Amino acid sequence: MRLNSPKMNVITNACLKASKSLIRDFGEIENLQVSSKGPGDFVTSADKRTEKILIEELQKAHPNFGIITEEAGVINQSNIENRWIIDPIDGTMNFLNGIPQFAISVGYEENKEIKCGVIFNPILNEFFCAEKGNGAFLNNKRIRVSKKKNLKEALLVTGGPKQNSKIQKKIFSEYMNISANVSNVRKFGSAALDMAYVACGRFDGYWQRELNYWDIAAGLVILKEAGGFVDFYEEDKKLPIKKNIIASNSIIHTQLKDLLDKKDIVS
Repeated sequence: MRLNSPKMNVITNACLKASKSLIRDFGEIENLQVSSKGPGDFVTSADKRTEKILIEELQKAHPNFGIITEEAGVINQSNIENRWIIDPIDGTMNFLNGIPQFAISVGYEENKEIKCGVIFNPILNEFFCAEKGNGAFLNNKRIRVSKKKNLKEALLVTGGPKQNSKIQKKIFSEYMNISANVSNVRKFGSAALDMAYVACGRFDGYWQRELNYWDIAAGLVILKEAGGFVDFYEEDKKLPIKKNIIASNSIIHTQLKDLLDKKDIVS
């Protein structure tokens, strides 16, 4: 049985409370108010409500901590040493279409390192969590990454590009190159769950460009504590919240990175 720190307990309780209304909303998809934020990017009343509950619960415990979240933006900007990183619904399009592949994702960052985090799919009741140095768990059961050694036999997952991406050709070119060199590739629509699935061995690796930090913050500590490896590549220092990520079981990591580094990919 894992023992949680006070901060992990705060995150856990916040996620469980926020999930109650989210489960109810998922059962009434057709009644949700939906507003467009941009091409291919939607926000629902459920998204905002979930975020509000998370922020309220986290602030009760630590009112002075900073918060980075998808809808509300940055709260308590002066505190950059202790921050909650929130994605209320990662996989909003799946949620909107009644597909139970989405999650609440909350990470706690201390001095620019994610120390603990939760990724919770309330519909499937799968609760992924980890704290630095204490291992990664799925519903109280310890999880580990896969042991796949050969990239040719690997099952990978990815996402994107978004409709308004300026590098669509590059992303599709990378996809074609990688898919030709692995067993198969999936696209499930939730970066947080993609990370969690690599952590528990369902996928062997994951890569994606143009992610937001809140998409993968909690997944960073969960994957690392499960024995995996994470790499960021071609980072834009002007956009520190945007991330290009490679995550794997660590054994195939170099092979996957080499494929992404190939110079014949369209730019």
